[in-house]
Amino acid sequence: MDELVSLCKRRGFIFPSSDIYGGLASCYDYGPLGVELKRNVKNAWWKAVVQMRDDMVGLDCSILMHPMIWKASGHVDKFADLVVECRKCNTRTRVDHLQGAEGVETTRHSHGEAQAGADLSDKVCPGCGSTGQFTEPMAFRLMFETQMGANVDDSMKVYLRPETAQGIFANFGNVLDSTRLKIPFGIAQIGKSFRNEVTTKAFIFRTREFEQMEIEFFCRPGTDDEWWSRWKEQRMQWYLDLGIRKENLRFREHAPDELAHYAKACVDIEYLFPFGSGDWQELEGIANRTDYDLRQHQRGIRSVTRWFENRRDTEKTPLVEEAAEWHKGPLSYFDDQAREKFIPYVIEPSAGVDRGALAFLVDSYAEEEVRGEMRNVLRLHPSLAPIKVGIFPLVKKQGMPEKGRAIYDDLKRFWSCFYDEKGAVGRRYRRQDEAGTPFCVTVDGQTLEDDTVTVRDRDSMEQVRVGGDKLRAFLLEKLDM
Repeated sequence: MDELVSLCKRRGFIFPSSDIYGGLASCYDYGPLGVELKRNVKNAWWKAVVQMRDDMVGLDCSILMHPMIWKASGHVDKFADLVVECRKCNTRTRVDHLQGAEGVETTRHSHGEAQAGADLSDKVCPGCGSTGQFTEPMAFRLMFETQMGANVDDSMKVYLRPETAQGIFANFGNVLDSTRLKIPFGIAQIGKSFRNEVTTKAFIFRTREFEQMEIEFFCRPGTDDEWWSRWKEQRMQWYLDLGIRKENLRFREHAPDELAHYAKACVDIEYLFPFGSGDWQELEGIANRTDYDLRQHQRGIRSVTRWFENRRDTEKTPLVEEAAEWHKGPLSYFDDQAREKFIPYVIEPSAGVDRGALAFLVDSYAEEEVRGEMRNVLRLHPSLAPIKVGIFPLVKKQGMPEKGRAIYDDLKRFWSCFYDEKGAVGRRYRRQDEAGTPFCVTVDGQTLEDDTVTVRDRDSMEQVRVGGDKLRAFLLEKLDM
């Protein structure tokens, strides 16, 4: 892991945020290669779950939403971790992250569901190693709060969203009204979320600001178990198709006592990360949220409607009338064929962009000896690679740079490319290996004679001659995966 973190900073994948001021704990910036990798992960996800499906649409909700959304969803009252503080070294740790003297982790719980009263007598402090020296568990709120308004008198407390899901639920009716979608269908969203995490460690695996790729798939009650199983398999296959090794992935189903308050069932796709307790860590969760969220927001809408109606006798203003009218519609679905109305159940595959990017980096990273020298290589799937093609003139003379530039200008219309004419060509290959570039094209003396170029494969390091007029088609066959 240390070598990978070093490579990420050296090659411009990921930097510590605010590095010139000493950094900010658990916050990171994506550099030139990292931002391309992250964008490719999101594009691959969007293509799989939206572009290639007929039953899915996209959404991009505001990060700031009405605080009633978080009250109705249960986040205001329940979204907290139980933490303890070591009496010897003052290290704060989540209760569900503590290990016993024999390395056994406490029962794992979802955020907001950890139970008070756990026996901590045999738990070991990760800071100083002392056993059983903890304060009583205390709740640690996970939502960031801020104020919306020009001054103190008219400001309103709002939250940075801890998940993207609630924006989808709040827009369920809007999507139904503006599309021809019929149950079953899904709404997908990629966006930033924020959690004031107690435990911040392991590079970009757990950060306070992160990006989610979430689906809320709405289905008829009674069909939810089938859809939950289908989404489990489809989401696992997505990682396998993008090159993650099968032995590094597994399902872990949540036990009844660790299910979130909204969940009927939940399974995690876990990846064998080279850190943490037990190494297996959550990569994505697939939850059956039942009809909890839509029912909660329907109750919230009704309470707001009643509040407006109570004010109507004393404050009849256009704003009040308009708001009362807007809040009348329940978040239910009318099946025009069966002639019945119901609240859909929801299957939620929820993945982290940052965790996904980290898993792809870890799984693709290799150190190997080549002809007596060590090379670092990222064997990223071509669709995820930040740079698809490197173009090198062998020397900076005899018209090779001009030919290389012409090839670069042609190929960059289709893929992200990199032109490099500095240093020995072997070193240029090594730099692109570290960047994960699948193919490098070298312009040499023979190119000037017969218009062929050398195409070098990152993984096998084999080189083939390809005619200039066939180069684009050759690369298209290799890269369009």
